[in-house]
Amino acid sequence: MEWTNYVIAALGAFVAGAINALAGGGTLITFPLLVALGLPPVSANITNTLVLIPGYLGGVYAQREDLSGQKNRLWPLLVVAAVGGLLGGILLMFTTEKFFARIVPFLVLLATLLLAIGDPLRNWLQRRSKVSAHRHEMAAALFPVLLAGIYGGYFGGVMSVIVLAILGLCFNDSLTRLNALKQAIAFAANIMAAILFVFSGKVVWGIGIVMAAAALLGGTAGGRLAGRVKPEVLRWIVVGIGVTVAVIYFVK
Repeated sequence: MEWTNYVIAALGAFVAGAINALAGGGTLITFPLLVALGLPPVSANITNTLVLIPGYLGGVYAQREDLSGQKNRLWPLLVVAAVGGLLGGILLMFTTEKFFARIVPFLVLLATLLLAIGDPLRNWLQRRSKVSAHRHEMAAALFPVLLAGIYGGYFGGVMSVIVLAILGLCFNDSLTRLNALKQAIAFAANIMAAILFVFSGKVVWGIGIVMAAAALLGGTAGGRLAGRVKPEVLRWIVVGIGVTVAVIYFVK
């Protein structure tokens, strides 16, 4: 790649890292960017998964205190999510570039819609936690988390919205604690897929390392901007980008 492509990729990853810290949906920027820079869709998706790992790890570390007292449900959910991420990664490995290119518009559109409902979903979960004392069994959450893990390992765009909805339906707890649990589950699914992808031969390491470092810096900058920037504004900007990208892919 030309050096200018590395600069563009770094800038895009920095912005995506900041958006992930403030609103979520950074994948809707980094994945299309990698494809636009010439990477085949599967290779772009695999590289993008590795790019996001530092951000997920940072999110878990930042909310580690909110995970305390959740060990009884944390570890079973992490194991299930990790298995799902591995299965999703294996599924992606057996997906041809031609087939993946055909379903990319649908995946991008799905991720965009999930991002769009993020705020209403979060508000509903907050209301529900105040009025409902009903608790479902842990078993009710395991299979849906497995499916979410498969989705995360296969594509991963806005997986956290799916996981948060599952947790909100199955556990009556504060949104803060559920959000911390969501971060850990997303990390478990993506790290297992990433470990598999390391040996796939489809990772574009040069641009991936540059983007991972830029995304980490962007996440740090985004954290410092928290409270100064309205997350909902950024979220709807990303939704607009996602819809535009999906339309472009559908036309192609």
